[in-house]
Amino acid sequence: MVSEAIFDTINRLLSTHVLESRLINENEVYFCISSSTVKEDCINVYKNIECVLVDLFANDTTPIDNKLTVYYTFAVRSSNTLVTLYSKLENDGSVRIDSIALDVPAASLYEREIHDMYGKDFNGCPDSRELVHHGNFPLNVHPLRKDFKTNKHIPFQQRDLEFATITGKGVFEVPVGPVHAGIIEPGHFRFSVAGEPIINLEAKLYYVHRGLEKLCENQHYMKALLFSERISGDETFTNSLAFCQAIEKLNGITYIPERAAYSRVIFAELERICGHLGDISGLCVDTAYIFPSGQLGMMRRWIQLLNEQLTGSRFLRNTNKPGGLRRDFIRNNEKIILECINKLDKEFKETVSVIKNNGMFIDRVEHTGILENSIAVDLNVVGPAGRASGVKTDVRKEFPYAAYSKLKFNIPEHGNCDVNCRMNVKIEEVMESVNIIKQVLGKMPEEGPVSVDIGNLKPYSYGFGMTESPRGENIHFVMTGENNTIFRYKVRTPSFCNWPALCHAVNTNTLTDFPLINKSFNLSYAGNDL
Repeated sequence: MVSEAIFDTINRLLSTHVLESRLINENEVYFCISSSTVKEDCINVYKNIECVLVDLFANDTTPIDNKLTVYYTFAVRSSNTLVTLYSKLENDGSVRIDSIALDVPAASLYEREIHDMYGKDFNGCPDSRELVHHGNFPLNVHPLRKDFKTNKHIPFQQRDLEFATITGKGVFEVPVGPVHAGIIEPGHFRFSVAGEPIINLEAKLYYVHRGLEKLCENQHYMKALLFSERISGDETFTNSLAFCQAIEKLNGITYIPERAAYSRVIFAELERICGHLGDISGLCVDTAYIFPSGQLGMMRRWIQLLNEQLTGSRFLRNTNKPGGLRRDFIRNNEKIILECINKLDKEFKETVSVIKNNGMFIDRVEHTGILENSIAVDLNVVGPAGRASGVKTDVRKEFPYAAYSKLKFNIPEHGNCDVNCRMNVKIEEVMESVNIIKQVLGKMPEEGPVSVDIGNLKPYSYGFGMTESPRGENIHFVMTGENNTIFRYKVRTPSFCNWPALCHAVNTNTLTDFPLINKSFNLSYAGNDL
């Protein structure tokens, strides 16, 4: 197997540094390494194995071994394998580990998050400012440590937030937010401008941090499933699916009934269509192009009504469960799905033609908000934003789940890196989603169950679930506790990867371009803030 070959390769690469190693869940390899060699080993893997850093998180394993464990997860996308290096640290804070952020730029935000949530410092971290915490949160309180109780009262503090300062003749700062005009979530954007062009943007988020990962601790896994559905409203299905996949993998469930697997594809693609229609409509709104915006909004409503007719929820809540689906939502509804998709296909293509034949609109989105390929690669930018900058990755192809391995579809890729490319990727993905749903309706068996009993969860087992949400690569790590509870639930949505990319894409553009560039990424505040 490919994963076994990678397992052997990394064992040889790290040699005597490996304290313990294992291959589990078919495609997950784990290597325990010393805290003193973390940086050396991570960079060794990063530079010698064709992989990207897709997650970096901590886990307070005090009840098990009185340690704090830090995990570095790399995806070998060409081989459908996740490689995790982990190190066990003394929980008294006496041991610090070296930062890898200067060599692996994507690591910076993860290290800052671990510092806030666990109090763990990284030597040589290029940016040690608070990420999750704000100026009213005590510096010595770390919510994801096991000794922090969810009902604990936290005293209010008043501290100034630290922002990067750009100085020079004619440089001005323009603060925007956190409260915005319109019904959107809060985020503070601090622009540095020289005349009209933006020369730096810093985003401060986490104004809607709900502590979802902490709330899932010690909860029954079915209750945690409800939390997963509420991470981000417009990615309800793909978040719950990633959680379900992690539970299934760690409990040794290798088979999901065909009708369930195909049904999961239908719902995931309906969610993708709905998300992309909203995004493209938003771009039209921000360029005052009202007619196609209204058309796209109407089509999005068609999908929401179909979702509600099939499942009782416009956002596909209460559809998934570990082991499959809650019931057979597709049975006897194949005709209405096909009618809706065919109607959408015709209307969408006509509307896209209207959009692309308007020279003023195209002039507005071309060469605006360019995200260079090198930056996209360094930051592990995922989903349509990454594909528009030449990063051709898609979990449905590289880590196939549900029934995607049985279907034929293309992954759009563009290289101009601008708003127009991000829009075109989403346009092409809508068309591919229509194609996928039609294939599923033709291939799905007419009879059969839609779930299997997963039994009781194995205590202190762990695994990853991965999905391709409308915004991109979505990774959920689950570790079980005793009596079917959750010990650690780590969520890394695509928005976490892509928010820093937005700050790069606006440089050299003007302030009036920002709403358009922001909409082309359409990142989730709640999906980032958890």
